[in-house]
Amino acid sequence: RRERALLWGVLVAAWEAAWGQLRYSVAEEMPKGSFVGDVAKDLGLDLPALRDRGVQLMQEGEGQYFALNMNTGHLFVNERIDREEICGRKSDCVLKLEILLQGQMKIYKVAVQVTDINDNTPAFQLSEFVLKTSETASKGSRYLLPSAQDPDIEQNTVQTYALSDNKHFYLDVQTGPDGSKFTELVLAKALDREEAAFHELVLRASDGGEPARTGTARIRVAVLDANDNAPVFSQAEYTVRVPEDVPVGSRLLTVNATDADDGINSEITYTFRKITSKASQLFNLDPKTGELIIRSNLNYEENESYELEIQAQDGAGLSTRGKILVCIDDTNDNVPEITVSSSVTDIAEGEPAGTVVALLRVRDRDSGENGEVSVSLPEGLPFRLEKSFEDYYRVVTSRELDREEVSEYNVTVRAADGGSPALWSSAVLALRVLDVNDNAPVFAEARYSARLPENNAAGALVLRVRAADADWGQNARVRDISNSARQLFSLDSRTGEVTVRGPLDYEERKYYEATVEAKDGGGLSAHAKVHIDILDLNDNVPTL
Repeated sequence: RRERALLWGVLVAAWEAAWGQLRYSVAEEMPKGSFVGDVAKDLGLDLPALRDRGVQLMQEGEGQYFALNMNTGHLFVNERIDREEICGRKSDCVLKLEILLQGQMKIYKVAVQVTDINDNTPAFQLSEFVLKTSETASKGSRYLLPSAQDPDIEQNTVQTYALSDNKHFYLDVQTGPDGSKFTELVLAKALDREEAAFHELVLRASDGGEPARTGTARIRVAVLDANDNAPVFSQAEYTVRVPEDVPVGSRLLTVNATDADDGINSEITYTFRKITSKASQLFNLDPKTGELIIRSNLNYEENESYELEIQAQDGAGLSTRGKILVCIDDTNDNVPEITVSSSVTDIAEGEPAGTVVALLRVRDRDSGENGEVSVSLPEGLPFRLEKSFEDYYRVVTSRELDREEVSEYNVTVRAADGGSPALWSSAVLALRVLDVNDNAPVFAEARYSARLPENNAAGALVLRVRAADADWGQNARVRDISNSARQLFSLDSRTGEVTVRGPLDYEERKYYEATVEAKDGGGLSAHAKVHIDILDLNDNVPTL
């Protein structure tokens, strides 16, 4: 518990805002389920809120290296993490995560530093190789030896070389300007082919891990007749720049080395002396001509440059080393990617301007102008874009929406890069505007009038009133039409027909006035006036 508390203190102290809100550290090859960090505590989120708000953990790349326990709020290792496979020889190996709280439309960024462990043994490209030298070689003659490869970094990579005990050779280890170590076999005692035609040596490479790992290679020194000149490259370092879309099979450059000797001693063979497995899949060096050929497609987004160590060896075994630096230029070969991280499909009319309807992530894997993306919405729509965080955008309303004006929107988000010609992509957000009861019924006429002869039959149709509502669904349904003269007249709330309940008498009353009311499903109402004139009939006998 004390060690875990100490580790927790270190992790908390390592938080920084350079990339995101949280930063943790975990060693590679930790078992599945290993604790990484308490996300809920570090973000100040209570566990019920974490579960109820809908949390999504998004990770870049194909691997799903981490998972989030919704019950504890802990971030833990979800699958095997191999630092060398993910980051190669980069000293700073960081996996970037994003935690989306969908209920709040909030993004939290998490950076997990993957630290190296000593899980790789130094290895030579060949377990056994032959070195040829002349019996007339003088003391101090040097022979370049192959370097061991160890994918680990810093102290865990190759630190020391050692040579098996012998009386003719010793080992000289040198460090290049870039910090890499290379070894040379140095002749300490003159050779005599008649005494020994071969010398068997063992070269050991050890890393600095605890415990250290060691790899070996067997060296067979073949003693030949004199070859007193080693090849010499025309340049110590060759540099070439190529676009990433250079066709497979293209010749990038030709290296050239010369040897002052004659015959077989001047015949030069070109090989890669030190090359990564990835680079070996991309480049081929012709052993006779020295031409560097593209074997498969380059990708600037995977690697911007490759450093290739080469070797020129003459027919008698003397060699020299050189270097090729291949710099890759970016081309506009990636379309901007639009990811809808969160969105709503329904929004009530009348919501205030600035209401968030979608959260988008827009990015382009190209660099420079090719990776600069502009995002836009069609003109004339009541929506606008707001940049919320790095490559995240929010789509928000620019004014209140009115369902009676437009009931549905298909909003096209367009992302275009700065390349020439520009590449673009789009995504469509479908949004339905929900109705609220913001419209009262409206009568077709503010005042209705009719004429009815007296002595009419009960149930006679007097007139028909009509009301409509601009809303939708229950809010648009006129549920009730009533009148204020219910004793004499009936009003059908469904059809709007006004009928008389019984016969009317002109001599008793010459006209009637009433008020009718229409009410929708949301309780809003409207009124209209009704005027009915009674027509006189000759239904009375004169009296004296």
